[in-house]
Amino acid sequence: PAARRAAARAGGRGALYPWQSAADGREETQLVHLNPRSGRWLPDHSRLQRHVGLAVALNVWRFHEATGDTGFLAEYGAEMILEIARYFAWLARYDRSLDRYRIRGVMGPDEYHDAYPDRAEPGLDDNAYTNVLTAWVLDRALEALSLIPGDRRTELRERLGLTREEITQFETVGRRMYVPFHDGVISQFEGYGDLAELDWDRYRERYGDIRRLDRILEAEGDSANRYKASKQADALMLLHVLPPDELDAVLRRLGYEHGPELTARTIAYYLPRTCHGSTLSFLVHAWILAGTTADDAWPVFLEALGCDMEDAQHGTTAEGVHLGAMAGTVDLVQRQYAGLTMRGGTLHLDPRLPAAIGEIRLALRYRGHWGVELVCRQDLLHVSLRPGAAEPVHIVFDGEDVLVQPGTCWEAPLLHGRPRPPADEAPDAGGP
Repeated sequence: PAARRAAARAGGRGALYPWQSAADGREETQLVHLNPRSGRWLPDHSRLQRHVGLAVALNVWRFHEATGDTGFLAEYGAEMILEIARYFAWLARYDRSLDRYRIRGVMGPDEYHDAYPDRAEPGLDDNAYTNVLTAWVLDRALEALSLIPGDRRTELRERLGLTREEITQFETVGRRMYVPFHDGVISQFEGYGDLAELDWDRYRERYGDIRRLDRILEAEGDSANRYKASKQADALMLLHVLPPDELDAVLRRLGYEHGPELTARTIAYYLPRTCHGSTLSFLVHAWILAGTTADDAWPVFLEALGCDMEDAQHGTTAEGVHLGAMAGTVDLVQRQYAGLTMRGGTLHLDPRLPAAIGEIRLALRYRGHWGVELVCRQDLLHVSLRPGAAEPVHIVFDGEDVLVQPGTCWEAPLLHGRPRPPADEAPDAGGP
């Protein structure tokens, strides 16, 4: 209810989730924050991070994929996704000159950029993370509607007042969202490519630790809004929340370049322009590197693991541990090192085990199975199911489709923690 009221107060439809909230769902994000380096209180615009609602929808969908719980989707999940989609379909405005839909006046995950240097009002236009996820969520809203029973679909549409015109708008906006590019990479937001380059060497030489570069610049009478310098991953967050094939599918549907070459260029562009001012930054960058070279990601992963043990933010741990970073490191082990993702009723396995890890052993609950054991070693991938009445588990590994029955197991050889080269013998389905 609070998210619906927030959307209505903003003049929109659907549900607008808060950036920070307490028990009742109201927006509780602070309006000012202190820069201890300068002693000045500054406006805080972080409530403009509307993308938090998109993350809510994404997690609802991931829960459905992991559980196959159509009852949850019909009773709760579809309504949440539809109301979030409704808000973002309203927020996106058509630009005739581009023949695209744009979202203006928001912030992305990078909190160093909350406005343009030459504008008085806060907010940025066409944050790529927000726009791409908007297109993804609009498509999931349509899919959720198609998956729930017909009588529930009719009842839900009537109760929400969801018209055929709105559903058509979901389809239209979801295929015509604008995504900015510059220099052959995805732009963090429209105009990012016009910002100045920061003299990173000079600031590191002068200050040493520049993770809170925003505070340093403000104390100098400058602003991070002027520079291509990010607190944490922003455009690269797309690679964290969407598997490569899903991200490619969204960009393809929107009519933009996609594929591994674009991904590699975008990673190479933003990595040296990020100063890791958030505990989540090392986590996301470890994730991204693990998708390319697992061993290069390992020291970055260790930084993420140690963020609270070493109080990497110089005092913030005393105010509370960083649960997001903690949970994210576990998620990285599961979804990157073990290579486990769930899409379309299928377990996709693409392990990328670093040399420093000899074995990962996971006990999973998946679509009615309470005892899915996954073991990933440098030389072997093993999945076993306990006996039971649940449906067989569909696995995709290295281009092969395997159906594993309850009470049986399946194994495939690995080479240095990864699928063997294509010339090697394809993996066989295992026996009981």
